[in-house]
Amino acid sequence: MIKVSDIAKKKVVELMNEDGYNPTNDFVRVGVKSGGCSGLSYELTFDKIKQEDDTIFEDNNVKIIVDKKSFLYLVGTTLEYSGGLNGTGFVFNNPNAQRTCGCGESFSL
Repeated sequence: MIKVSDIAKKKVVELMNEDGYNPTNDFVRVGVKSGGCSGLSYELTFDKIKQEDDTIFEDNNVKIIVDKKSFLYLVGTTLEYSGGLNGTGFVFNNPNAQRTCGCGESFSL
């Protein structure tokens, strides 16, 4: 399961509307790929289509889809949004990550 904080939900809805997606019907696609300074990096996009190997979660009225491979890395993660002086953007609070980089966009297990 992936959770979505209240602040992240507000920003997701805002950005989906700006990009022509419907937050009620469309999805936030969360994934993991090789790369980044810690070995793995997060991906966050919007999508209208569920693929065959996707798992769907809904938290805080946000529909999230995750592919099977990424799911193992993201179980228990909370999607948050930071707008502070140290940078603006989505932050993945991942309890599975043993090491993260300074930018918060990559991790290792």
